[in-house]
Amino acid sequence: MSGTAEATARLQHVDVLIVGAGISGIDLGYHLTKKQPGRTFAIVDGRDAIGGTWDLFRYPGIRSDADMQSFGFEFKPWTKDNAIADGNEILDYLHETITENGLDRHLHLGHKVLRADFSSDTVRWTVTLERTSDGEQFDVTCGVLFSAAGYYDYADGFTPHFEGREDFGGLIVHPQQWPEDLDYTGKKVVVIGSGATAMTLLPSMAGTAGHVTMLQRSPSYVLPVPRQDPVAKTLLRLLPDKVAYGITRRININRQRLILSLSRRYPRQMRRLIRRVNASALPESYAVDTHFNPSYNPWDQRLCVVPDSDLFKAISSGAASVVTDHIVRFTERGILLRSGTELDADIIVTATGLNMLPFGGIALHVDGQPVELHDRLMFRAMMVSGVPNFAFALGYTTNAWTLKVDLVSDHLCRLLAHMDRFGYAAFTPVVDDPTLTRRPFLEMDTAYIKRAMHLFPQQGSHGPWTVDQNYALDRERLRGGPVEDPALKFTRAVVGAAQTPKETVA
Repeated sequence: MSGTAEATARLQHVDVLIVGAGISGIDLGYHLTKKQPGRTFAIVDGRDAIGGTWDLFRYPGIRSDADMQSFGFEFKPWTKDNAIADGNEILDYLHETITENGLDRHLHLGHKVLRADFSSDTVRWTVTLERTSDGEQFDVTCGVLFSAAGYYDYADGFTPHFEGREDFGGLIVHPQQWPEDLDYTGKKVVVIGSGATAMTLLPSMAGTAGHVTMLQRSPSYVLPVPRQDPVAKTLLRLLPDKVAYGITRRININRQRLILSLSRRYPRQMRRLIRRVNASALPESYAVDTHFNPSYNPWDQRLCVVPDSDLFKAISSGAASVVTDHIVRFTERGILLRSGTELDADIIVTATGLNMLPFGGIALHVDGQPVELHDRLMFRAMMVSGVPNFAFALGYTTNAWTLKVDLVSDHLCRLLAHMDRFGYAAFTPVVDDPTLTRRPFLEMDTAYIKRAMHLFPQQGSHGPWTVDQNYALDRERLRGGPVEDPALKFTRAVVGAAQTPKETVA
């Protein structure tokens, strides 16, 4: 797991190089270990710890926004009490997965990928890494390059320009750079935002801060869910862990699918239902329509869940409040709003969103030519047109992230086995359908998504080029469907091409 020069010396060539040691990288590492045991691989990460998002974010209350029976790995049962899990519980789960499956020896932390070049002559990638401990750069070769880096920019979160920011006399914090020693005891805190992060921070800080205000420009849909799943707990008492987990997982996946389907088919009825649930959890005569009744339909943007109604309980107790208004400027004492109100604050938290970054910002080249990602199409939502031996995992926005990652990892292992069976050295998706039209790979009316779609490959209108936010369809396509496709071209190794000895990363 080291980022030392000694560890670097052992990393020269592998069959599969996985970029990212979070959920997606660990998932593929497990699948390769079990389904491709003779294949060498390494997992590299620019950070000095595993866990990705779950290690990066340290703000109060960090937790899953999906139940762990769906969000956990398909192969490792979630047996803890909390279905909506705290960040430290998820990190423990990931560390357990690594230890139980011997993935430690494949980890190379503190190694940032800068550039990757594919050569058709050698049928392999040359990947330039930078060791973060001393800045040394060196090259590694691999047969297949896999991006498990997700789609968030780990360097910086998104903060819009706020007039008068320099006038504010208190502290301004973004959740992505949360100070470990931040003491907000008795302080007046304003959290700017209306997404999952803001709704996690508000109840988590409310018991300690003097008062916490969530300041939003417009409302989001909020649905309370039990932190602990009674069905999961009962089944775990009665059945073996794996059986209980499998049953609960199917129930929860189908329930989420039903909620999404009903939201799309009956938006007005679902809006009324969610409003009724919100109103029953808030004080009588609370302005529900002002603060919790969005202008858009359910699931046009991501729906936020709050465990055990903690957000509503914090509001009902008087320790927290929600203000829906527009910011005019920051002042010395706080924030001036369009309504003329000035919110006093000692600390302002800008939970204003994240920046998206495709494939960890790796500069991809094929035969010396840079890959312009937005000009390319996604194939089976896990490969990029015209880029040989490259795959990636990007989870769902309308369901648990890991559901998609499991399917992608499984399909890549099937693809590698197919190549071994027929003596292929490379796979390349090729766009050869003149009837295809293009559209963004994510189509949600969410600010951070809309800001970044010009950076990512697009999806096509039909066939294997679509990106479906649908677990059942993806399961049929990636796990049940054939590996071969007219648009996926396979090539054999060039006879006499230079070969680099394979080295087991230990």
